[in-house]
Amino acid sequence: MTTAARVCSLMVALLQMNAASASAASIDGTWEGTLEAGAMRLRIVFHLRQELEGRFSGTMDSPDQGARGIPLSSVQLEGDTLRIEVRAAAGSFAGTLLPGDTVVAGIWSQSGLRLPLRLRKGAAAEPVRRPQEPLPPLPYGQEEVVFPNREAGITLAGTLTTPPGETPVPAVVLISGSGPQDRDESIFGHRPFLVLADDLTRRGMSVLRFDDRGVGRSTGTLQGTTLEDLAGDVRAAVSFLKARPEIDPDRIGLLGHSEGGYIASMVAADSGTIAFLVLMASPGVPGRELLLLQSEALARASGLSDEAIRRSLAVNSALYALAGSGRDSTAIALEAERTIRSWADSLPAEQRSALGDLDTLLSRQIPVITSRWLRWLLGHDPRSALRRVECPVLALTGGKDLQVLPRENLAGIRQALQEGGNSRAVVRELPGLNHLFQTATTGLPAEYGVLEETIAPSVLALLGEWITTVAQPSSPGPRPTTPSGRP
Repeated sequence: MTTAARVCSLMVALLQMNAASASAASIDGTWEGTLEAGAMRLRIVFHLRQELEGRFSGTMDSPDQGARGIPLSSVQLEGDTLRIEVRAAAGSFAGTLLPGDTVVAGIWSQSGLRLPLRLRKGAAAEPVRRPQEPLPPLPYGQEEVVFPNREAGITLAGTLTTPPGETPVPAVVLISGSGPQDRDESIFGHRPFLVLADDLTRRGMSVLRFDDRGVGRSTGTLQGTTLEDLAGDVRAAVSFLKARPEIDPDRIGLLGHSEGGYIASMVAADSGTIAFLVLMASPGVPGRELLLLQSEALARASGLSDEAIRRSLAVNSALYALAGSGRDSTAIALEAERTIRSWADSLPAEQRSALGDLDTLLSRQIPVITSRWLRWLLGHDPRSALRRVECPVLALTGGKDLQVLPRENLAGIRQALQEGGNSRAVVRELPGLNHLFQTATTGLPAEYGVLEETIAPSVLALLGEWITTVAQPSSPGPRPTTPSGRP
């Protein structure tokens, strides 16, 4: 090779290296885009950074769902093709870096769905608006409190809000849904219990909301607990309120949301001192039936095919039967892994790919399948407790709730209360509202964080009117209609 040829080759190599470095540098930074599926709009933000030559790392935010800092499993840039895998979300992105290096056009894949996603570099996500959250100064007292559950050997921490004026006043204990929840039941950037406590306290009631075990300032752990264990925490909360001089011990009620309704019903059934019970999106059918109904409803609303839904229900049924079989955890775990692997292998290639790394999926699912919580839930029928509830009951479910379906669950609640002879119950489906009681379009969980509304004002009004009426100190008991006369 001549000297001139070597120089030419070296220059070409340098140009190629510089081009690769420029391409690598061009994806360093923040990229934002919006997923659109029907009426749903969900923002996705990637924060990418170059660690070493040709190697990248980063995190993902879903600001509308209140999720930030989700680690990226891999980031690959080959030429103008960008690939990102997010195993923690079982999702992935593949796109093309367009000329100008400020836009990547591609496809987001997750749970069998493939949605167009166009990322723009340097865009800053607008802050999420939550206009219903109260701002100081507040027209009522607010106190950080702690109280013991001596039987469990733990301490629970929460916030007690108390209205101004004469005491003693009625009180409400707020009971959160499944999973580790803080005192505000924070979810997808919303704080429903904060909004609910604010509204009820302004109406003259004291409200106690507290962190779940192992969350926030509460000690203990949720691991290994069942809803019966968590009912003990609620009983401890009621005992704490009864000892407070500003609270009327004869006018303490419970409000449970979702799985919290299970707990509230059990406590009310076993106690003759609970003044009233509010069930918001509370299950009214046995646990196994609840989970299968939920799985099918969410799958259909997400656009999955009938065949995909059939496969999903089949594997879920098998796993629930396994979890409730009474076998030891090791045997359940081994059989569950075989069942999930067999199901994954039976999927079409595109759906199998959308699952992401199967070992990661198994590491998340097996502990749930072997948990005491699931095994207890599968065998629990909430109607047994509801038949024994004697106090006034308000049971509400949104018409677009895909997690606790209104028709089946409200029918179960209504029937159980009637069988128990409770004539002081109001059971209602609220059209157009989702599981969080937001005014919704699809009812899908992905929509929760996109909506600015935390709780529909009509729901706050209904709750406030009903509780205010039944919590009157000399009230002989409510009529079987709401204060506004609605059925």
